[in-house]
Amino acid sequence: MIHNRYDISVEGKERSTRFLSLLAASGVKTIAVTESEGIIHFRTDNKGVDFIRKNRRKYKVKVSIARAGERSLERRLFSSYRFLIACLIPLVASLFLWEVTIEAEAPEVIERIENKLDKASIKNYKMLSSIPDEGEIRRTLMQDDPSLSWVRFVQSGSKLTIIPMHSPKLDDIVEKEGPVSDLVARTGGVITRFQLSRGERVARLHETVKKGDLLATGILEQGTKTIVVGAEGAVYADYWSEYTFEIPKTIAYHLLGDEKVEVKWQNPIVWKHGSDKPSLRSFIITDKQRADRFEQFELTDGMEESVILPLIKYKIMSESQSDIIIKDENILHLTFENDTVVGTILFLMNENIAIKRPISQGD
Repeated sequence: MIHNRYDISVEGKERSTRFLSLLAASGVKTIAVTESEGIIHFRTDNKGVDFIRKNRRKYKVKVSIARAGERSLERRLFSSYRFLIACLIPLVASLFLWEVTIEAEAPEVIERIENKLDKASIKNYKMLSSIPDEGEIRRTLMQDDPSLSWVRFVQSGSKLTIIPMHSPKLDDIVEKEGPVSDLVARTGGVITRFQLSRGERVARLHETVKKGDLLATGILEQGTKTIVVGAEGAVYADYWSEYTFEIPKTIAYHLLGDEKVEVKWQNPIVWKHGSDKPSLRSFIITDKQRADRFEQFELTDGMEESVILPLIKYKIMSESQSDIIIKDENILHLTFENDTVVGTILFLMNENIAIKRPISQGD
């Protein structure tokens, strides 16, 4: 076997020839004998090595002994500690999260997400195995933030990119210039906060208002002077609202499959035909596969709190054009019919209830 063979180099002018003749006369196995620049190279086995070590001083020859193949480039490369360390560094580094990027235009959104990530201990240099799955991170980021409709994640190696997607807001629509207005209540509720850019408060914080009540006036009085500036902004209030729905009993959904990554090792040295120098390539081959699937399930009695209520809340949030917050809910009735589920839910909502009412010329 090749592990029991040794490459021998003998140097000693005329003595090397006599020493080689001694080996042949003593029955020592010698193969692949070559001579280069006065040095004789050959290959022998364990017995030959023992004989050479016993007689080399007697014949005053310089002998170099190495296991067969140890002088090859590949063997020296793969047996080098530096090579092993160079392989281990990227392998160990790939187990950690090195960069978290948030792709958002608004600095305040980036700051809110960064704070939530810090509280969830999702930060740089953390092991990937200890990071929660995407669903749990998404729930953490979207909790108490009605401006987010969804959060996408893109992971490339040890880099995680978070892309928040915002719900369209009614307040973002550019309004045409019109007559100056007061702000009145679109519906009844309990005032929770004011966000006025112009005008003066009329209603008070925590006051109960009815539909049509004046919330903020656009007429300012300074002593005997009256100035009409118009009211602008938002007035947020808590109010109860009934929501009647009818949804199919069978729900179909798209489920992302688990991503399987197969890692294979390959020789990083490639010898090209007709070239006497090798070229290098990556020693790791990765093959990623993911099988998504479509599934469905049937709504049954007992799924009111766990399935139906979250579905209706998500539907309301996705269809709303304002930054609505659902604080509480109460299921009034729920009926499972042949192919549909019909019900009514009472929601406690918080949103901007202010609408404009033009100031009449008589004011």
